[in-house]
Amino acid sequence: MATGGPVRFATRPPSSMGLSCRSVASSHFSPPMLHTRARLLPLLGFIVAAACSRPETPSAQARQVNMSPGDVAPAARGLSTLTDSLSTSADRARIRGAESAPVWLVEISDFQCPFCKQWHDESFAKIDQEYVKTGKVRMAYLNFPLTRIHKNAQVAAEAAMCAGVQGKFWELHNSLFQSQPRWAESKTPIVVFDSLARAAGVELKAWDRCMTAHSTAKLIEADRDRSSKAGVESTPTFFVGDRALAGAFPVDTFRVAIEQALAKLKEQAAAKPNPAPR
Repeated sequence: MATGGPVRFATRPPSSMGLSCRSVASSHFSPPMLHTRARLLPLLGFIVAAACSRPETPSAQARQVNMSPGDVAPAARGLSTLTDSLSTSADRARIRGAESAPVWLVEISDFQCPFCKQWHDESFAKIDQEYVKTGKVRMAYLNFPLTRIHKNAQVAAEAAMCAGVQGKFWELHNSLFQSQPRWAESKTPIVVFDSLARAAGVELKAWDRCMTAHSTAKLIEADRDRSSKAGVESTPTFFVGDRALAGAFPVDTFRVAIEQALAKLKEQAAAKPNPAPR
């Protein structure tokens, strides 16, 4: 869990920077970052493992993050394997996009963070329409609730993940950000979350049981731990291919990053020697 002093809010930085929330006493925005392969491994290995829990073949996921199967396996073995059907369903539900999509976009976020909401409101639907639904990008959401400064972030994450058990993660994801002003400072946020779950078509008795038992709390904790190991300090943070973007950048920044990742993969494919004829 992130620790430290209160978050600092600032005016919008230059376009090369993105606004973000953090619970350390320092500037909360930073320019695009390039992370080393070693720092990305714990996070990308986690996402690959989650995707590979589906019945389809995992080979494309290993290739698209530029790792060999030998690289991915140690990270996957290091996970606290969630074998029960509830946790597995919640884990799968926050991945969207075609199995064959060549590029990962991993969103590391906090439902109560105002800059996470800003990115959702300004960019999410456009990226989803242009890249996820067209089969170019596969997207995953990881929870990073900054509970020292966002008192309702943890329960919001659990609300979304418990909806994910029923295949409704993205419906709650959207409505939580859209309704953030209603519950962010509420003493009884569960009242709002209950109404959001109902509107999303979630079966409420099962959702209530999941919430009461905190059935997805360990999964959220695993998200936060592995994000921290990958160097994440603030929300929102995004990984596009092997590049990290820390902050609520404009949608054009993501378009450029995605197109660069796609071009890099195309170049790598073109550079591979053709197999010798038999």
